[in-house]
Amino acid sequence: MKRLGILLSGRGSNFEAIAQNVLSGRLQCEIGFVFSNKPEAPGLARARELGFACGCIPSAGLDRTAFDLQVIDLLKQHGIDWVCLAGYMRFLSGGFVSQFQGRILNIHPSLLPAFPGLDAQHQALTHGVKVTGCTVHFVDENLDSGPILLQAAVPVLDDDTVERLSARILLEEHRIYSEAIAWVLQGNYRIEGRRVIRT
Repeated sequence: MKRLGILLSGRGSNFEAIAQNVLSGRLQCEIGFVFSNKPEAPGLARARELGFACGCIPSAGLDRTAFDLQVIDLLKQHGIDWVCLAGYMRFLSGGFVSQFQGRILNIHPSLLPAFPGLDAQHQALTHGVKVTGCTVHFVDENLDSGPILLQAAVPVLDDDTVERLSARILLEEHRIYSEAIAWVLQGNYRIEGRRVIRT
């Protein structure tokens, strides 16, 4: 059975959604390791409560490449097959990506390629779009630019705040992230250029 490594920096709501699907048997895999670069991350505390193997290395002030080498080592010690970023607020080094080439997933709160990077929901409101959403994509060496697996659209309402819009997007994140994980674990896809095609 494939083993997931979950990387998070904050509350870990996407981690918890994945974990519930794993624990219920809806996702046919194991969570082999949960890592955070923030010792106080609520998601890390929740992972410990659920009994998952956990690790933390505070990232503040550390060189990105050297830090990532330590994280890679931990993931390999735990036999991780796939890496899932769940609110992990660090840009991965090229060395990290190459170690898990084609086996790193991320979820982003916009319909990429629109609004990459931080504060995507605020960007959507500021730009006045009528529809935004979320995207599960493969991770490459560039910011929020890897091939797209799944997307879900969320309407932007006239009276939306960042908080209200974020909450509606998050519901879709919880749904499509596990769906995307199930898809890639089955291996029923191929990548042509930037396109991910079901097979």
